[in-house]
This record gives sequence, structure tokens and C-alpha cells, in this order.
Amino acid sequence: MLKLRPLTAAVLLTLAAAMPALAGEVEVLHYWTSGGEAKSVAELKKIMQAKGHSWKDFAVAGGGGDNAATVLKSRVVAGNPPSAAQIKGPAIQEWAREGVLANLDAVAKAEKWDSLLPKVVADVMKYQGSYVAAPVNVHRVNWVWANPAVLKKAGVATMPKTYEEFFAAADKIKAAGLIPLAHGGQSWQDLTVFEDVVLGIGGAKFYADAFVKLDPKAFASDTMKKSLETFRKLKAYTDPGAAGRDWNLATAMVMQGKAGFQFMGDWAKGEFLAAGKAPGKDFLCAATPGTANAFSFNIDSIAMFKLKSADAQKAQADLAAAIMSTEFQEVFNLNKGSIPARLNLKMDKFDDCAKTSGKDFVETAKTGSLVPSLAHDMAANPAVEGALKDAVSQFWNNDKMSVAAAMKNIAAAAATK
Repeated sequence: MLKLRPLTAAVLLTLAAAMPALAGEVEVLHYWTSGGEAKSVAELKKIMQAKGHSWKDFAVAGGGGDNAATVLKSRVVAGNPPSAAQIKGPAIQEWAREGVLANLDAVAKAEKWDSLLPKVVADVMKYQGSYVAAPVNVHRVNWVWANPAVLKKAGVATMPKTYEEFFAAADKIKAAGLIPLAHGGQSWQDLTVFEDVVLGIGGAKFYADAFVKLDPKAFASDTMKKSLETFRKLKAYTDPGAAGRDWNLATAMVMQGKAGFQFMGDWAKGEFLAAGKAPGKDFLCAATPGTANAFSFNIDSIAMFKLKSADAQKAQADLAAAIMSTEFQEVFNLNKGSIPARLNLKMDKFDDCAKTSGKDFVETAKTGSLVPSLAHDMAANPAVEGALKDAVSQFWNNDKMSVAAAMKNIAAAAATK
């Protein structure tokens, strides 16, 4: 049996079934335990109850989802699989190859998912051409967040669009006695920043060649060399206390005016909003340098497991339809800081950062610049992703390691079987 590695800030959902006249139980195994996530679970519960299903909550907290994944695996191995579970990226196909996922084509056709989702997103939800999962949201990973008061104090007029502009701004912030770049020295955070750099230096096609196709030529290229040089230069603008710091504590450094910038996905926005901060006034958002016309995505998705009961299958279809409904997609993403996976949903209620994200999501889906996040389980299998995290962090943490040595290590990691 494969080992599932779920993503940060995700959901494991399960259910048993029901008919309108005889309500069945919807058991939901998840790790949506933060305030905004818990609100979203409550909304999904309401929708399912309205469809005639009772709800049994089974939240598994801690471990960044690893604890929930252990419960999921044990349930499947014991022959008692959940009806649905949050599974992400290539792990969806790995579970499907085990022959344990249910086919969602009937509900997907009835709800016209193919016309509601960008092809690159729909393909992640499918196995051998059939839907086996439903997307809950879209997180944009390639965001840089900033404190406008820090920028003003340092004499930085605008958000940097290139790395030249970023380093110039960082020098001013450093001269003002503040930390230019808030960072948490954990392997997934290191890889998040690195993929942002590769996307900004090389563009979406190069990014896909390297992190999706794992093309050896990409890892041996001058573009990869420049990316690593830029990545190392960023390290000089972080503070000595970065090692082991959680991402939300780095966000707090920006929020409190101790640091100027942070490279992090749009879940960071949830921290600002939860603290009562207003976008455009108390914090600024922009695509990371060089990536204004690209979009690195991280998607929470729900896969369904095969069950024999017709009632259970009906409830699965109801859950899948509920997840993709405009009602749930809107409320979930307003709470989570992400944007809807549906392409046609109005963004009137969303903040300006989300509106920018939504617009760029649609545009990059058309241009081919919508790419899966490597650091967040969307681009490569868990073994390759883990090896790349280790190789990138080793370079980040060892100032004596040459760029040439790092290139060899990263290429070897990408070739992990």
C-alpha cells in the first residue's frame, strides 16, 4: 500500500450514505481545525444535512495532516475505507492505481465540471480520463506579502516586480534597521521560496520542464544556475532566527512591522485578515518577482472511495456536487483566503488580493502559465518532492556549498525513483 503525504492546510473528508426519506450518516474525517476552516466545515455540514444526510464530525488535528493520513491508510488497509478523503496532486493517481477510488464521472457530467475547471486542474482530479476527486479551492503559491509602513520607512515606493527591484528594496529595509525577508527555515518553506524563484527566473515553461517533467536538461541549465544564485542571495536578507520558524510566525513578523516581505502562499492572507488587517492598507500583496504572468497552484481536493451501498454512492455524489457548488466554493474560500476552483464564480465578495488571484487564475489557464506547486504536493510524487526538499534545504543552510554542487544534488533528487 502506498504512503499518502497530504498537504498543509488540507481536508480529509469521509461519508456514509443516505436517501431523502431515510437520512444516512455523513462521517467526515478531516483536519480543518483552524477558525476559518472550521467555519467552512460547518457550511458543508449544513449543505449535506439539507440533502437529507446526517453529519458525524471526525477531526484529526496535528501533524500538518500526517495524523489524518495515518488514520486514512489504516481504514483502507482494514477494508473499512471512508467514503471520501482529502488527497492532493499525484497522490490522487497513486490511490486510484490501488483500485480503491470511486468514479465520479456521472456527477461531473451532470454538473459540467469539464467546462467549469481549467484542463490542468481537471487533469489532477482524474485517473485514466475519469474524475475520482473534486477540487475544493485554489491557493496561489507565488505571492509576496509586505508591510507598507516598513516600505515607507525604508523609502521603498512600490512592490518589486523583478529581483533587481527586490534586492534594491531589501537593501533599503536593511539599512533602516529592519529585516528585509521574513522566512521560516523549514524544508517546505525553503522549497516554496525556491520554486517562486525558478518560476520568476525561468518562466512557466521552464518551471514545468524542471518540476513537472523532471527534465535533466532543465536541472543542468544556466537558468537553474541563475535561479540558485538568486535563491542564495535571498538568504542574506533573512534573520538568524529563521531556522525552524513556523510560517505563520514569519507572517507575524511582517504584520508587526519587524520585517518587510514574506514569500508565501495566500494562506498567509488569512493570518492578516484574522488579525483585522485590511489589504492595501495594512498589508500589500503582489506576485513574486518575475511571476506576474504565471500562477503556481496548490489545490485541496476530495477523492471518493469505492463503497457497495447504493445509498452510500448517492451520498458521495451529493457530497461531490456540494463541494463544487457555487454556495460552498464561495463561503469556503472567503474563509480560507484562497479562491474558488470554478472559473465562472463571481468575486464581488472577495478582497482585492483574491480578485487579482482570480483574474490571474483565469488568464494563466488560457496561456499555459498555470503550473502546479512542487512544494505543496501538486507537481511530483512524494519521493521526488521529498528528495528535492532535502537537496534545496541543504543548499540554503550551507553557505559553503557551491552552486555547481547544488545543481548536481538537485538533479540527482529529481531522478529519485
